[in-house]
Amino acid sequence: MRLSDEELEALLAELESDHAERKETFKGDAREKVRQAICAFSNDLPGHGRPGVVFIGAKDNGEPAQINITDELLLSLADIRSDGKIQPIPSMTVEKRQLRGVEMAVITVLPADAPPVRYKGRIYIRTGPRRDIANAQDERILNEKRRCRDLPFDLQPVSFANLKDLHRPTFESEYLPGAFSADVLEANHRSYEERLSACRMVESVDNPLPTVLGSLVLGVRPRDLIPCAYVQFLRLEGTELDSPIIDEAVIDGRLGEILNRLDDKIKANISTKVDIRSDDLEKRRPNYPLAALQQLVRNAIMHRSYEATHAPVRISWFADRLEIINPGGPFGIVNAANFGQPGVTDYRNPHLAEAMKVLGYVQRFGVGIATARRLLAENGNPPPEFDVRETHVLVTVRETA
Repeated sequence: MRLSDEELEALLAELESDHAERKETFKGDAREKVRQAICAFSNDLPGHGRPGVVFIGAKDNGEPAQINITDELLLSLADIRSDGKIQPIPSMTVEKRQLRGVEMAVITVLPADAPPVRYKGRIYIRTGPRRDIANAQDERILNEKRRCRDLPFDLQPVSFANLKDLHRPTFESEYLPGAFSADVLEANHRSYEERLSACRMVESVDNPLPTVLGSLVLGVRPRDLIPCAYVQFLRLEGTELDSPIIDEAVIDGRLGEILNRLDDKIKANISTKVDIRSDDLEKRRPNYPLAALQQLVRNAIMHRSYEATHAPVRISWFADRLEIINPGGPFGIVNAANFGQPGVTDYRNPHLAEAMKVLGYVQRFGVGIATARRLLAENGNPPPEFDVRETHVLVTVRETA
């Protein structure tokens, strides 16, 4: 939703508005306060259903601050969306606009489909013109707002599951410390069901059915709830699928268990070449860089379709290449033509992406393919090849020469 100049100028003048924030610059503590404001606008506690706007280059009274709106500033503001500090990923745009006769940077933030939204583990809300941290009652209101939204599949409830299907020790010892800051946890007197609901692991406190997300991240036996929640690994002696099998495995379990076991499997199959001829010092180079394969495999698990399919992510490791195939073609603004381009990203499973960030398997959003390309090039591997279809994406990575 793009607001007109007239609408933006009206917000600039409305000093008591609970969906406008004004900052003269993006320096000092303004960096922190802008992020808090984006989090609060995403939560939309009053239920306006309207965008919140952050103006950079405006004084508290709405008058222009007369600053230079550079491309560097706009990139810094846009980076807020993907740096992983606000979770789930906020829906926001960054523009340079001409308002009151001068240039300003304008961040437009849409209300989240699945609140609560957290910044550094804290849930910020807007109370009139000021920000605050949500209390228990505010959290309950935000949790309730999810019921009437058209939610993505990873937040759909699993109708035949119950709380016993979720592994509470994993939630309390592994997930919660990553999702909320230590001081929030220390002061938190919410019930187990309320905490699960705040993390979107169940539909609501009153109807605590595990969601698809909860089943994947915390399930005691995730495949009983989501049949396709596993990875099929195959190591082959030759270059064709009918080559003799060296190693095969079905890797399942909770999300963290799958990712850890995949790391172990990848490490075990990487080989290192020693070059003692081209220089006085011996050089060691793996046939594949570990971090690049991790990026591509985690990308497949994050972006695959978990809906209406029993197909797993498949990793086929041939003598000369490695293939990763994940069910589900491109999603949202991503298509076959722009797949993998820097800055072009969308999320079929946005809350699964958040969970991978909480658990420490993702540092930033939207840079996995670019990082893999860079690491492969640095190691001497050819660029990864992407075969993008409506039903799946196939990634081929070839060995170093």
